[in-house]
Amino acid sequence: MSEKIQAKQHTVGKEVSYSGIGLHSGKDVLMTFKPAAPNSGITFVRTDLEGKPTIRAIVDNVSSTVKATTLSENGAEVFTVEHLMCALSMMAIDNIVIEMSSPEPPVTDGSAKVFCELIEEAGIVEQDAERTVYAVDKAFAVYDGDRYIAILPYDGYRISFTSINPHPLLGTQYFDILLDQESFKKEIMSARTVAFTSELEMLRKMGLGLGGSLENVVVFDEEKILSVPRFDDELIRHKILDAIGDLYLLGPIKAHVIAVKTGHAFNSQIAKQIQAYRNKEA
Repeated sequence: MSEKIQAKQHTVGKEVSYSGIGLHSGKDVLMTFKPAAPNSGITFVRTDLEGKPTIRAIVDNVSSTVKATTLSENGAEVFTVEHLMCALSMMAIDNIVIEMSSPEPPVTDGSAKVFCELIEEAGIVEQDAERTVYAVDKAFAVYDGDRYIAILPYDGYRISFTSINPHPLLGTQYFDILLDQESFKKEIMSARTVAFTSELEMLRKMGLGLGGSLENVVVFDEEKILSVPRFDDELIRHKILDAIGDLYLLGPIKAHVIAVKTGHAFNSQIAKQIQAYRNKEA
């Protein structure tokens, strides 16, 4: 069920740009946020490609979830969009044009913090259009052995996440958060992605992780942590950050998300399940 609650849509107030390198591609990128019209949604523009193709940030455009979320449309793609999508979700940005000079947004510090600061720098402008929030009205779930994600009706936005990792410094982590802008900024926004030195060679062979460093990724070797952590449980907080970003491809939702040992593939599968249900009910 979609609700028009007493809220308006938002865009950014002015253009802002940021230069950096992509986490996986290692490629230089100039990213520019631009205001967009009501009801136009979130649109990426590949300024480096002929014709400047556009890619809409919607569930139907998810084309890969290997180590990151990739969106494809009009013969072009953008990938590792989840940290940026998370910032747009929690800053309540409904309509924006994001121009990029290569296929991946800048990694910044590996979290959503810089993207939130850029949105605040651009200013958040209320638009003359009602914001539709999708209030989940039935249970959805994706199971695979001992891993699963479920999304249940809830009056608000809540995520409860369990991560189980064999690393001696990680083990079982659980985090439950009722999300609003204040709790997000305090608990989730600055959590960075996690990687293991044992994975790095494989990632490099896949052409991934080329822009990663000890500053923008929390790196573990077999026994210890090589980066300076921002939280004792940065891994689980970043997992929640990723889930927020992936699920914002549905637009704003009211729901309780319960996830155990899951990642981008599960987020995408359950989002597509919800979208199929919404299409049927429409």
